[in-house]
Amino acid sequence: MTTGAPPPTQPARPRRSRVLRFLPLGLVAWLVLEIWLLTVVAGAAGGLTVFLLLVAGLVLGSLVIKRAGRRAFKNLSEALQQQQSGATAATEGSGGGGAWTMLGGLLLILPGLVSDALGLLLLLPPLQKALSRRAERAFERKVREAAAAAPGGFGGAFQQARMRHPDGKVVQGEVVREDQPPGPTPGRGSDDPQLPR
Repeated sequence: MTTGAPPPTQPARPRRSRVLRFLPLGLVAWLVLEIWLLTVVAGAAGGLTVFLLLVAGLVLGSLVIKRAGRRAFKNLSEALQQQQSGATAATEGSGGGGAWTMLGGLLLILPGLVSDALGLLLLLPPLQKALSRRAERAFERKVREAAAAAPGGFGGAFQQARMRHPDGKVVQGEVVREDQPPGPTPGRGSDDPQLPR
């Protein structure tokens, strides 16, 4: 027996990007490559050599992250002091190198020879600058795309979302400005009630 109601439809699942679709496969391939490379090096140079390489990567990565964290904290405290004193902050040409340095240190800490090689590459300043420029351009492109998608800019997007899904009660009313002289408003009849002032 049917009730005339349409059958419930399942909401369409959002499409996953290619990166998210192949990320698990990439991680598994990376782990297999790391393990295979460690066994090859252990067979050629010995297990003690591989162990010492992994420990050296751990120690070096820890030192790199510690140094980059101290530098970032120092830059933050200097910027806050300059802001409190009213001086304009001098922009450094680092271009986000601290984040790349920390990522390089993290890759050095991870056990594996491929991650160590990538971590060492990320410690090179020319590569950090190139990656920073590319990341900045990608971020600016995403912001422009998001701004173009929202008709009134970001504020308009937030306003539209709020209008579609109002939170709280809607109170009907009229705004009364104090700088307007009291009296009939143009376009209103004399029998319309006014809000008390």
